[in-house]
Amino acid sequence: MKKSILLLLLFVGSLALSAQDNSKKIELNKVFGGYTFKQDGKHLSFSQVADLMKNNQEAYKIIQSAKSNKTWATVLGVAGGALIGWPIGTAIGGGDAKWELAAIGAGLVGIAIPISNGFNKKSKRAVELYNNGLQTSASSFNPSIQLKLKGNGLGLALQF
Repeated sequence: MKKSILLLLLFVGSLALSAQDNSKKIELNKVFGGYTFKQDGKHLSFSQVADLMKNNQEAYKIIQSAKSNKTWATVLGVAGGALIGWPIGTAIGGGDAKWELAAIGAGLVGIAIPISNGFNKKSKRAVELYNNGLQTSASSFNPSIQLKLKGNGLGLALQF
């Protein structure tokens, strides 16, 4: 009897522990130009965050859209920076700089900035949805054990 009670308690304890493992929140830390992601004090890359969100379809859809924003902002920002830097380098070297390229580059960087802001907003929203989804699933798991007497027997009732 003691062994079966001990096994039952171990089983219930393992269920509670596995439910807590799934409820690790992702933390957002504001840094210059965006956010960094952490979980249990460990830094996460953007792809790790996206992998964690695969179980939450709504958050995953938003984080995939944020990834698209990040890609476009990076492409436009790098191209704009190169177009700005080329005439500056030519002018420093003593050549005839084509400032029209710098103006086009500034325009590309100007377009990249709001796209990058969209990435930040979508990432924040996806993390909020993910964390809210964890709270509801983790808080709904409340097993209880009751000692029941019935006739000549004694038993444990486990409710989920």
